[in-house]
Amino acid sequence: MLIEIDARGLACPKPVINTKKELDKIENGSVVVTVDNSIAKENILKLAKSSNCETKIIKEEENLIIIEVKKGEGSVVQVKEESELENKCIYISSDKMGSGNDELGEVLIKGFIYTLTEAKPYPKYIVFVNSGVKLTAQNKATIENLKILEEGGVEIVSCGTCLDYYGLKDTLEVGTVTNMYNIVDIMKNTSQTITV
Repeated sequence: MLIEIDARGLACPKPVINTKKELDKIENGSVVVTVDNSIAKENILKLAKSSNCETKIIKEEENLIIIEVKKGEGSVVQVKEESELENKCIYISSDKMGSGNDELGEVLIKGFIYTLTEAKPYPKYIVFVNSGVKLTAQNKATIENLKILEEGGVEIVSCGTCLDYYGLKDTLEVGTVTNMYNIVDIMKNTSQTITV
């Protein structure tokens, strides 16, 4: 079986996620991916290596890289189907990811939340505090992906004090309003809290 993907022009992490999705569908065969940058190429090669898949660079020019990822016996890309949520909490305290350039931070948080929709099992909770609440009330791109997570069973909660501070309580578009007592309770009763 041969599957072809044209991932040119797609922002990170979509090329690698699309590749993984296609590899997950087959037991044996090849996925041929076309990308237009070295970062996408390296991410696909890392995915293949971690999955014991063979790779071959078919073509490599300035803005055109074609990679074959061959899945066969011994490959471990197939992920077990998980319907349950992991007893984990993702704690998001900013509408940007990392420090340094704010524009880059906005791109990164958007990519992070999108990637969560593609990484199962989902966490049980996503908690938003401080300017992180803007992601549940103002940012259309993150709201769309958070709704996917919510439909998958993730409990999305935003700090009421924070929503009030930013004047967003009446514009919350996904999840529910909560308080600090509940946030502490969530963090105490999950096996792991991952702070972003």
